[in-house]
Amino acid sequence: MAVDMEKLVALCRRRGFIFQSSEIYGGINGFWDYGPLGVELKKNIKDAWWHDMVRNPALGPDRQEIAMVGVDCAIIMNPKVWEASGHVGGFADWMVDCKKCRKRYRADKVFFRLLSQPSNPKELVAILAVEADDASEAQRLLGTEHDRLVKKKKLPADLLPSAPMSGLQIKTGKRPCPAPGCDGELTEPRQFNLMFETYIGAVRDEENRAFLRPETAQGIFVNYRNVLDSTRLKLPFGIAQVGKAFRNEINPRNYTFRSREFEQMEIEFFCHPDESMKWYEYWRDVRIKWYSQLGIKSNQLRPREQGKDELAHYSIGTTDIEYLFPFAEEPQELEGVAHRGAYDLTQHQKHSGKDMSYFDEDAWERDKANRGTNSFKEWLKKNPPKEEIEKYQFIPQVIEPSAGADRFTLAVLCEAYAEDELGGEARTVMRFHPRLAPIKAAVFPLVNKEGMPEKAHALYRELKNDFNVFYDDKGAIGRRYRRQDEAGTPYCFTIDGQTMQDDTVTLRDRDSAQQTRVPISGVAAELRQRLRPGA
Repeated sequence: MAVDMEKLVALCRRRGFIFQSSEIYGGINGFWDYGPLGVELKKNIKDAWWHDMVRNPALGPDRQEIAMVGVDCAIIMNPKVWEASGHVGGFADWMVDCKKCRKRYRADKVFFRLLSQPSNPKELVAILAVEADDASEAQRLLGTEHDRLVKKKKLPADLLPSAPMSGLQIKTGKRPCPAPGCDGELTEPRQFNLMFETYIGAVRDEENRAFLRPETAQGIFVNYRNVLDSTRLKLPFGIAQVGKAFRNEINPRNYTFRSREFEQMEIEFFCHPDESMKWYEYWRDVRIKWYSQLGIKSNQLRPREQGKDELAHYSIGTTDIEYLFPFAEEPQELEGVAHRGAYDLTQHQKHSGKDMSYFDEDAWERDKANRGTNSFKEWLKKNPPKEEIEKYQFIPQVIEPSAGADRFTLAVLCEAYAEDELGGEARTVMRFHPRLAPIKAAVFPLVNKEGMPEKAHALYRELKNDFNVFYDDKGAIGRRYRRQDEAGTPYCFTIDGQTMQDDTVTLRDRDSAQQTRVPISGVAAELRQRLRPGA
């Protein structure tokens, strides 16, 4: 069953997953707040990523242990970082504005139906406009709108070509605004920088201008040398970071999917150039499998290798791990696994003047006898060929798995949402993977008498030491179960009359609604077993 986004958004607000930022003042476009359940869900996603990728990553392609460390870098960095990375000069989208309603759009997301003027066949005039993520969605929207206007005799049926065209392909003529009910025209496309500017210190001038980081990767790259010098790491190794990034999106849309403030879970994995493709394939496969292990159905997950015309100029290869969200007809990106080559370290070496090369001590120790000296520096004085030097000293290549914490949170919400019938009654249930569920278990006394509240509260306090658990003694037990179903709580433990006789409790499973008896002394161990990675 396709998820109704309106129902999901309403549930997220009602149950405290996601709120619009500054809602009491009318909100602010492109910014969202996570409520009590949402912050736990997102934290569990980040914790699962950190555990599975940094603290306990899967064995490497040759069954070796993977060396991984973490960093937490500043959001505001020296502006020269963004000059070296290319963001200052090239991090911009083309935008258009409506001259009437003042709405702003990314030019590549506006699609037109065109009419050739009889007086000048080379001049194209746009008749209909829609905003869409891709050509197929635009084709559907334009076709629907065209048919509606034809029926109202506001458009001739035989003058429109069948294929939509993007805004950048309209060179002359009217460009209608895609906003419903607006008869305004769009401006010429112009570039729009996606970085948020700020100023350091008291004076707002060019010398003190800085930026909120548009990605977390560059903080890792500029600290690569520090990490290498302060640890005993040897290639291959990875540096990971979870943190906020900011992009001044022209038109944020699709709930939290495209936001101006978001959080990334990112790895820069440094390796020998000769082994880079092996590691690219390793990380691509590991990351695809990770999503499936956390409850994303395989038919909704669509890994896609980028074509040569899509690749960034520095990229040797990129796989987009995509998910088919309910709001889109085509899969949308959750994560990119990119082979970035040596581009970033080379750029920072060039712009900073700092040496970003890696010296392979093991390779030198193995070959030094054949080089006629124990000293690498002395050997360099003999001016050996560049290709010989690069056997021992080189700039590592980088594989980058870069995931969006907010996008995956939204995918998890979409995947978990379900409506079914239980005991003849309709229910809404969030079927989160237990590792990700905001509340791991709820504890109920069946009734507030006969010693049940005391036993229930004691169990709640015991579980609270290790898990995020919830205590509820209000209302009928069926209603309490339904409330926890909506919150996505996988397990409920109920203290009832039999508990008072044999010290067992009722364990109720969220998805199946099946109930079993568990010794009260073994509840914590049972819950720990069910929540462990790989369970």
